[in-house]
Amino acid sequence: MHPHLRRVVDPFLFFLALGLIWEWSVHYFQIRSYLLPPLSSVFSVMWTQRFHLLNHASVTLLEVIVGFAGAITAGVLLASAIFTFPVLRRTLFPFITAMQSIPKVALAPLMIMWFGYGLTSKFVMAFLFAFFPIVIATLGGLSSTPSNLVEHFKALRASGWETAWRLRIPSALPSFLDGCRIAIPLTMIGAIVGEFVGAQSGLGYVIMMSSSTSQTALMFAALITVAAMSITLFLLFQTISRLVWWRAI
Repeated sequence: MHPHLRRVVDPFLFFLALGLIWEWSVHYFQIRSYLLPPLSSVFSVMWTQRFHLLNHASVTLLEVIVGFAGAITAGVLLASAIFTFPVLRRTLFPFITAMQSIPKVALAPLMIMWFGYGLTSKFVMAFLFAFFPIVIATLGGLSSTPSNLVEHFKALRASGWETAWRLRIPSALPSFLDGCRIAIPLTMIGAIVGEFVGAQSGLGYVIMMSSSTSQTALMFAALITVAAMSITLFLLFQTISRLVWWRAI
């Protein structure tokens, strides 16, 4: 079998096996549906509630896109500034590292207090979850530029901008893209956490409401939708990053 085909077939067979085990276990052990519904019931709810789930999924997707775009913009600018100015590395970078050690879930109620129950607080939560990996990955990529190539550019009397554009940015691109791939699922987690704390829409809101009303099948349907969205966004960005990297070579 072709390697590219195996990348699709193998995960499909794995998830199919998990689904069959789930369905069989619920019936065999006679697990009550409010504890763990059969997978067939979950898919049935996903179909009957598809428009409901899609409406809330579109809200969560907007939060993820805005938060991720903001994290990329701010993360790249800050990493570039820290790399360029040593004083920022000594002062600002330790502060960012300390902020990263704070559990983001603990910040969610504060975001609600500051920005309210609307989309803004969810944008900020998604941003916070994705920001640090992008900063670290970009900074690491800029710092890992081979020193012999830097000296070569200096010998050619290249300006700082030419060195950055022709050497440091292409050298940092793989690390930056790796950081973005890590940040994408974290952005989804940030948006869902923000919706857990306080929201009127979004998949996190659906999960919380279905849990409180014992609609376990709907809750699992929302969870599967979240997972499907995360995988889709990850694969989409992976495809885009390969195209970008190919064009950058």
